[in-house]
Amino acid sequence: MNEAEKRQNEYINQTAERVENRYDFKKAEKDAYRLKKGLTPEIVEELSAKKNDPEWMREFRLRSLEIYHSLDVPPWGPSIDDLNIDNIVTYVKPNTDMQGSWKNVPEDIKDTFDKLGIPQAEQKSLAGVGAQYDSEVVYHNLKEEVAKLGVIYTDIETALKGPYEPMIREHFMKLVTPRDHKFAALHGAVWSGGSFVYVPPGVKVDIPLQSYFRLNAAGAGQFEHTLIIVDKGADLHFIEGCSAPKYNVANLHAGCVELFVADDAKLRYSTIENWSKNMYNLNTKRAKVGKNATMEWISGSFGSHISYLYPMTILAGENAKAEFTGITFAGKGQNLDTGTKMVHNAPHTSSLINTKSISKDGGASTFRSSVVVAKQAQHSKALVSCQSLMLDNISRSDTIPAMDVRTNKASVGHEAKIGRISDQAVFYLMSRGLSEAAARAMIVNGFANPISKELPVEYAVEMNHLIQLEMEGAIG
Repeated sequence: MNEAEKRQNEYINQTAERVENRYDFKKAEKDAYRLKKGLTPEIVEELSAKKNDPEWMREFRLRSLEIYHSLDVPPWGPSIDDLNIDNIVTYVKPNTDMQGSWKNVPEDIKDTFDKLGIPQAEQKSLAGVGAQYDSEVVYHNLKEEVAKLGVIYTDIETALKGPYEPMIREHFMKLVTPRDHKFAALHGAVWSGGSFVYVPPGVKVDIPLQSYFRLNAAGAGQFEHTLIIVDKGADLHFIEGCSAPKYNVANLHAGCVELFVADDAKLRYSTIENWSKNMYNLNTKRAKVGKNATMEWISGSFGSHISYLYPMTILAGENAKAEFTGITFAGKGQNLDTGTKMVHNAPHTSSLINTKSISKDGGASTFRSSVVVAKQAQHSKALVSCQSLMLDNISRSDTIPAMDVRTNKASVGHEAKIGRISDQAVFYLMSRGLSEAAARAMIVNGFANPISKELPVEYAVEMNHLIQLEMEGAIG
């Protein structure tokens, strides 16, 4: 082994150790309160009482529970037969109320977010931060100069009991309704925690806001609700991060994200998910975009045992635009069923879907895209591009595009590429002093680069580290 190869391997090992330690650590469970396992009307009533819900929300939860029991498991995606809701704790309250200062957060929880780098990121590059631990937001803060612009950023439950309650009631689970599918109904029944953001007309938030969700409790579910309203002509970048340690029992994530982008407004929504590989990730995200408005999704999916994740954009106003840029990495024991849906409901709308997926060690990655162009959406344009890279001959990658075009005055295109790492490229890099593992990692990072460059620099570095860990087989 030559000197260059030694240095490269040393760097890979140090990076893997640093990033693995950052995510895969556990804290003793010191919750203040938790519901018993399962899902019954009594459990939902108890949760609603603990939350001190307004009456309309209590009724909403119970109606959602009825819908949940009336619906079958969605017929798409990999099997989730091993997920038993009777073994899931739907609410775990940490040993603190929400704090506005990190120094007031209990040491065990604060240490968790210190290891994840959240306080440091807030100081360096964020306009506001929310941090959720298990079922509750434990820290929330918005910089004073942003608050002076009239921006509201708080946990959704505080907003629900204040002057913004009418706005929340008007928008809550209107884009994603409990009848959409079984796990949307589950969310409606037991949701807890999450963020509420309102950006007033014409306000441009130059620095991103971020929410981070950490699930620490074994055998628990996390059901946060994110509601963002970007008013006319406003501009916002919102970042979401997720992680959990690995346990030998199933955990469940069934959050919900609803995004309202008004006329002439712009919203960029970036997500890096690194759930552990005992997690069932059944998340639902949806955006409604007004006239001349823009919606941008940046998505990185690196964890979970099973994922169903298909962010949807409704282009409701003329000249509305949407872009979805995503990457998925499926390793050993993972079956990640992901994609996106674009619905063109107005003329001169445009959408671009650009995704990449990587699979190794028997992992399965399925990409689903759905483009719907309504009859009234004349002169609209849609392009879907998906590329898949398989790193061995036991992994799987599938592309399932669907297009429903109801006008002949539209332009819709799709392209897909599935391939393997070139032995010639690996040999070339090895001839320049890299080990085979380092050469393969470099090729994969190059494949993912168009996605990572769309992220803020800290998240781009984090994504590259996660890829490195996956290449080393060190995650989960």
